[in-house]
Amino acid sequence: NPDISFLEAKMATTSRFFRDPAGSFFLFGPRGTGKSTWLNANYPNAVRVDLLDPESQRLYQARPERLRELVAGHPAARDIVIDEIQKAPALLDVVQQLVETDRQRRFILTGSSARKLRRGAANLLAGRLVQAEMHPFMAAELGAAFSLPRALNIGLVPLVWTAPDPAATLRAYAGLYLREEVQAEALVRNIGAFARFLEAISFSHGSLLNLAEVARECQVGRKTVEGYLGILEDLLLSFRIPVFTRRAKRQLVAHDKFYYFDAGVYRSLRPAGPLDRPEAIEGLALEGLIAQHLRAWIAYRAAGEQLFYWRTKSGSEVDFIVYGPDTFAAWEVKRAARVHEGDLRALKAFRADYPEATLALLYLGADRLAMDGIAVIPCEAFLQQLGVEGLAKP
Repeated sequence: NPDISFLEAKMATTSRFFRDPAGSFFLFGPRGTGKSTWLNANYPNAVRVDLLDPESQRLYQARPERLRELVAGHPAARDIVIDEIQKAPALLDVVQQLVETDRQRRFILTGSSARKLRRGAANLLAGRLVQAEMHPFMAAELGAAFSLPRALNIGLVPLVWTAPDPAATLRAYAGLYLREEVQAEALVRNIGAFARFLEAISFSHGSLLNLAEVARECQVGRKTVEGYLGILEDLLLSFRIPVFTRRAKRQLVAHDKFYYFDAGVYRSLRPAGPLDRPEAIEGLALEGLIAQHLRAWIAYRAAGEQLFYWRTKSGSEVDFIVYGPDTFAAWEVKRAARVHEGDLRALKAFRADYPEATLALLYLGADRLAMDGIAVIPCEAFLQQLGVEGLAKP
């Protein structure tokens, strides 16, 4: 397919911050984030099994031991890549045996769904294969090609970003999952109800997660919505951020915040009507864009940091906290070109409880400022610095 070759060529020319672990590993990430492209570029001589190919999928589902024969037929090959391993989870038993008996080879298993792998992957994840993640593009990976308005509109999924018609590709993205993962794998009985759920939970993006409210919107039971959310997370299409409670001095909320994994995917699923303010939707897209960058930064840095938010029961909220062995930083995100003294109120409250933290407010203005000891940084500049000089501290 010439279009696919063109997209892979464009993605391959973008240097990614992801670094492969030593030894065999799982590489997880949503569809279109560039897992296969990265592996093709970095393991050009690997023996490959592509389970998105219907013929290969059928062969390995019927006879998983065929993998042992394939490996034996390539005695000089050091690297074995199995794409979308969840399509034939029975292969995990064969991989486990090969990992234990053939120490000279590296097995790299990619997946865009963790649902079918939970039980089978348990032993492999317990010290034999480590887990790594591929995220959407980061601004610093794209360099001068990055555009904040474009990222807010279509997101940063490489498949979408590099497409000749990004808007059309983005519109088809959720349908791809509904068709090839949810419906084909019979993950839900009522595909229409699940499609409604995808839209309904988009209103929770960047907000406290209230499953009872989502259930009312979908007209299904709360338990059903809990199951749907589990599927969404297993498909790597969403994530939650917990509240930061260490050494808490105030009463804090207990609910997680919900985000779709990519700002463009959120925009494509969020219904908009006459009563919706475009700036509110874009504000949540901006917050989600910062969240996905911080998640990627934490994953690629692999230094033990975690992502949180902070919100008191009285309503003071700081959007993001990164806490780890050598990082303690807090960010508030404002969709505004000007910053006023009142915009710093939540950060000041956080500083009163945690004077050790580094604080910054991110906004849409052009100038770097300092107000009351708090850095005020343009969003685009902040995103571009995440990744510079080997993922230096933000």
